[in-house]
Amino acid sequence: MSVFSPELAHRETTVPLASFIKPFHAHYFSRTVGTPFRKRKYAFAGLPGLMPLVRAFLDTSAAERSPDYRYLFTLLGSELANNALTHSLSSEHGGTYTLTVDRDATGMTLTCQDQGTRRPMNPGPLTATHLDTLRPTAGSANGQGLGLGLVSTLADQWGDNGNPKFRQVWFHLSYDLTDTPWNDINTDMDKADR
Repeated sequence: MSVFSPELAHRETTVPLASFIKPFHAHYFSRTVGTPFRKRKYAFAGLPGLMPLVRAFLDTSAAERSPDYRYLFTLLGSELANNALTHSLSSEHGGTYTLTVDRDATGMTLTCQDQGTRRPMNPGPLTATHLDTLRPTAGSANGQGLGLGLVSTLADQWGDNGNPKFRQVWFHLSYDLTDTPWNDINTDMDKADR
């Protein structure tokens, strides 16, 4: 007679994160300045445990920039990836989402394409109205909607394709952070340190 063991019912296997990287894309995750690029694209499995790889991809994409720029680009990009995992079908079994980085002379644009929303939504772009309805209410513990609010506040521009079946959310971050809310935050933090 066999005895049911709950700890064996949900076995997990630990594998190195590097095993999720295709060999010819290893330089996408090195966190060092590498070969210059105009566009870089990578499809991630819809697993929350891969977020360290997502952050390495984003940080490496911005490796030629200042530490503040790298941090901010990685932070905002992580928010888009986390939204794909939290709010779309990308985190379902076998799901994926794709991050695409486009560089130009003024800054970088990140696009996150997921596999569609979990809840019914009418076609059309996300707007400030959507952000208001996604913000947590008093007593809400899930923090839903704060990520896009952060993107809306700190990126130069952001938007989406308006297609809830294959949503593409993007933001553009200029290389010059001088006259941005991010610079205001840093200035306030410097004053507090004095």
